[in-house]
Amino acid sequence: MKNFSGNILFLDRSDINTDEIIPAKYLTEISKQALKPYLLEDLKLVGFDPQRDIDGKQVILTRANFGCGSSREHAPWALEVNGIHLVIGENFARIFRQNMFNCGMMAVELPDSIIDSIFRKFAGQNTYLETDLDKNTFILTAQGLSQEVPFSISEFDRSLVASGGWVEYADRKY
Repeated sequence: MKNFSGNILFLDRSDINTDEIIPAKYLTEISKQALKPYLLEDLKLVGFDPQRDIDGKQVILTRANFGCGSSREHAPWALEVNGIHLVIGENFARIFRQNMFNCGMMAVELPDSIIDSIFRKFAGQNTYLETDLDKNTFILTAQGLSQEVPFSISEFDRSLVASGGWVEYADRKY
């Protein structure tokens, strides 16, 4: 099972599409590793520099409709190869969300009021998020601040995560 804890990359914008996650010009690459340097290359966000800001981050916190646009596995693959196995947002494009779980990763939805609270309290700080899958909680900590946030995922998605993704799940079940 992948690790779902780590430092948070705050992306304070809605509607980040799959072309911003991994530009279409790199979709001819034949390995996940080849996608690594191009993650979020075309994302336009004030103060954001992918070359500087992605390194050392394992979790993304964002707003609504993350992963919208064309459906492809390359977007989760580009996250995965960069060590990002968890994206938390208000909601996700349906296919992107399922592709995350199919790859053994998590796309967890939280109410916008909770997302707002986390951005207000932690954005701009070196924030660590610990995931407790047994208790369905995230624990965020930064410079003496702490917040526990409950979450839920379906039992089927939990099975995909525990198996490492759809292929591994199918191998065990079928």
